[in-house]
Amino acid sequence: MRVDVSLLPALAAAYLLIFARIGTMIMLLPGFGEMSVPVRMRLAVALLLTAIFLPLHREAYAIDLRAYGPVLLMLGQELLVGALLGMTARLTISALNVAGAVIAQQMGLGFVTAIDPTQGQQNVIVGNFLTVLGVTLIFATDLHHLVIAALNDSYRLFAPGELILFGDIAALITRTVSAAFRVGIQLSAPFLVFGLLFNIGLGVLSRLMPQMQVFFVGMPLSILLGFVILFMVIGMMMGTFTEFLAQVLRQLAPYS
Repeated sequence: MRVDVSLLPALAAAYLLIFARIGTMIMLLPGFGEMSVPVRMRLAVALLLTAIFLPLHREAYAIDLRAYGPVLLMLGQELLVGALLGMTARLTISALNVAGAVIAQQMGLGFVTAIDPTQGQQNVIVGNFLTVLGVTLIFATDLHHLVIAALNDSYRLFAPGELILFGDIAALITRTVSAAFRVGIQLSAPFLVFGLLFNIGLGVLSRLMPQMQVFFVGMPLSILLGFVILFMVIGMMMGTFTEFLAQVLRQLAPYS
């Protein structure tokens, strides 16, 4: 019996090109691309998804291994598409960082920082809490299924070998960043009102009682009331965030 192995080089090249798109996206995705996730686990997820998508989109790659230029150009396009998809999803998490920074400032905890377990860098402690909670909700609400759907639909939005419109990419990133900042301010709106009213009250109190040490009274009270308000509105805040994230992911998966 004779086994034909002539298709193996083209198959391996198609697998590597699909892996370039999926692996780059997995590296940046919230939930999968966190610093706390082991590298081997991220690699295993990327390789598994590549094996799943290979039979579905292998025909989309017209590969001529006799010339390396077109293959390398297609590899760069795949890396760019994966980075675009992953960065768009990653930018949505920045809404929680914006909200956490504003909330911490209004509560009087702006100077309290800790290492963010998701990114491995310093951030305000309230922002760390909201980020970890947001990543947890991604899996609890099955939003990671939309990520897989976005990967599948990306082959219709960005077909391999087609010219990438950088103007549309810049517009998408701009809209995502502005939307993330807007949602972050909306999430922290109750604390902006609280901080304004509380500081006005402290100012009036300091004028009525000049001998009173307003700072030593106001700081613990601000932290206490801030945590009470956070406990009351945390459900609404995270519900708004998950709706925003779902909306962004559905824009990346319009055919699913």
